[in-house]
Amino acid sequence: MIIKVCGIQTPEEAAGAVEAGANTLGFLISVPDYVEDKITPEKAKLILKSVPEGVSTVMVTHLLEVNEIVKISEYSGVSAIQIHNDLDTESMKQLRKNLNNIKLIKTIHVQDHTAVDQAKVYEPYSDMILLDTKVKGRLGGTGQTHDWNISMRVVKELSVPVILAGGLNPQNIREAIKKVKPDGIDANSGLECKDGSKDFEKIKLFASVGKLLT
Repeated sequence: MIIKVCGIQTPEEAAGAVEAGANTLGFLISVPDYVEDKITPEKAKLILKSVPEGVSTVMVTHLLEVNEIVKISEYSGVSAIQIHNDLDTESMKQLRKNLNNIKLIKTIHVQDHTAVDQAKVYEPYSDMILLDTKVKGRLGGTGQTHDWNISMRVVKELSVPVILAGGLNPQNIREAIKKVKPDGIDANSGLECKDGSKDFEKIKLFASVGKLLT
């Protein structure tokens, strides 16, 4: 199972998350100013130098310009890109053609059952689909769950791996996995201390459930 901890901001958080059981790390690069855990490409590149081999590293971005996305991803050295905005399918197709050994993840923001059709539209251009929660004025990072019945349908109807995100934490992750049966789980705010830093005990609980139910 993919166990992704998003919003990594320091080498210490990266090391602690991996030690606690994460096998995938997310870095919020070129995202809106309201995102609390955003970092620069330069900082991401510095952190990635210390990430152990075998751990996937994901650039989570709202950028819509293909060449800029490719340039930053190659500069920072990530192994995957998560398109967290509404990039059109033609741009996704172009982006995939321009990536050298970098996986492409497309986020689908689940509001209603139309998310199933949206996921199918992006499936041909994506190595993975990630399902997140959308609230007014904010894409992801909401700390809120969405309708897992819809997520379950996406998992059943797609042939590519599906990662579940949106309001996940150590308290609800067991129920989420049992219901949705995703290929991966992803959390950010649900794995933090009150000051916004990563809580390694929460990550350990989150990861252990994910591994147990794989």
